[in-house]
Amino acid sequence: MTVVIGFEDGMLTVDGTNGRQTLGSLVAAPVPAPTRIRGERVECVEVHLSPVVASSLLGVSLAELDGEITDLENVWGRQTSRLREQLAATTSWPRRFALLDEFLAGRSAKPPSVDPEVAAGWERIVAQRGRIRVGDLAASCGWSRKRFWSRFSAQLGLTPKRAAMLVRFDHAATCLQAGRGPVETAMVCGYADQSHLHRDVLAFAGCTPGALTRATEGKQ
Repeated sequence: MTVVIGFEDGMLTVDGTNGRQTLGSLVAAPVPAPTRIRGERVECVEVHLSPVVASSLLGVSLAELDGEITDLENVWGRQTSRLREQLAATTSWPRRFALLDEFLAGRSAKPPSVDPEVAAGWERIVAQRGRIRVGDLAASCGWSRKRFWSRFSAQLGLTPKRAAMLVRFDHAATCLQAGRGPVETAMVCGYADQSHLHRDVLAFAGCTPGALTRATEGKQ
């Protein structure tokens, strides 16, 4: 889960499954299709949240976000405006980070609304970089595959299979951006072949592995 909190006049333009949105701050669930976010003269803080704790910090079920990018005002309400004002009034980045830490700590008093079995399943997916079967995850916690699939999807907002695909893709994208070729990346990340990698990169990033690498090089 990604939260972006803008605190100046610059706005972010989001082109995704909901069409085009212009937002000052946003929360992004793992989206089902490629999404483009751009902006000019934008000052912001970006926070990455594990889905295991995200629902408690956001105060909303991840299933309600339905894999979309949402205006943060719709999630945190007027607290979003106050936080943006505080961040804008602070010129020191360390102090901004401290303000955000204090804000999130205040929202983390509520315990995570995620079953220990679901949290453990997510942790195994991450630890094994998406290279694990759903049946094995269910068996490890003593649940049926159907029950594990249902609870995981309801609490984390995406199916365990989709979660594994996203985690594996993230590992592959990191390898490509580090300079590894598509063939080596496919082998290292557990894809059946280069074509399998190509399909996943196209589905999640909207471009080929080569284009993803070139786009990253252009930002360095």
